[in-house]
Amino acid sequence: MKFNIASPQCGTIKQFEIDDEKKLVQLNDKRLAQEFDGEILDDKWKGYVFKIVGGCDKQGFPMKQGVLVNSRVKLLLKGGTVGCRKWRVRSGERRRKTIRGCIVSQDIALLNLKIVTEGEEKIEGLTDTTVPRRLGPKRASKIRRLFNLTKEDDVRKFVIRRELPAKDNKKARSKAPKIQRLITPAVIRRRANKKRKILKKLAQSKAEREAYNHLVERRKTLNRQRTKAALLRQVAGRRKKELDVINKEAAKKAAAEAAAKAAAAAAAAKAKPAPKGKAAKKK
Repeated sequence: MKFNIASPQCGTIKQFEIDDEKKLVQLNDKRLAQEFDGEILDDKWKGYVFKIVGGCDKQGFPMKQGVLVNSRVKLLLKGGTVGCRKWRVRSGERRRKTIRGCIVSQDIALLNLKIVTEGEEKIEGLTDTTVPRRLGPKRASKIRRLFNLTKEDDVRKFVIRRELPAKDNKKARSKAPKIQRLITPAVIRRRANKKRKILKKLAQSKAEREAYNHLVERRKTLNRQRTKAALLRQVAGRRKKELDVINKEAAKKAAAEAAAKAAAAAAAAKAKPAPKGKAAKKK
């Protein structure tokens, strides 16, 4: 089995190959992110503590954290995760890929290890040399952390510059990265202006919403008034019709009573006898 051992403190990495089965058996059933003593692999590495950070089998299928098996499985993966490259997958798409679980087994051909604790003896080509960083930190917070700066210190004075030699009739010069997430007066003004625009837009939206709600309420009130007036007109019309019917019936009744009285009076006049004296004088 091959081991890629990295030293973050020295910035180096080296590959070792160990074929002793008695030593390799002791790594079985260990998981990703688990630490173990370096003495298991070699007596010279006494005092070293290694951490498993990755690995793959003979066919190149990588180990994936969280898959608690020691064999291969097929899972739906989204782009950018272990075992599924991002440029092969569309946005929001998932693909079924074959990966290996996070448990070490005898089928593993390569393990990636990281030195957590160094031992007494130096490992040749790994911990006995130091590779300087070609580029310094670029983010403002990381520059502050590197030089132990406070918020009052100017980060731009502590940027690590890279010297470029003179070539092709060009003078020697230095090159520095553009600091990311740097808070400057221009950034503060830009953010304040953006916040002011957002607040103005919110206030305008609130005023428009209130005006619209007022218009809607006004229209609802007018509709209610129109409906109420129409109902009152209908009620008044029905009442008027009822009164007309009542008046007509009363008039008919009064006319009938008057006709009945007149007929009764006429009948009474015909039935009444005339006086004798007067009748004789008339003769």
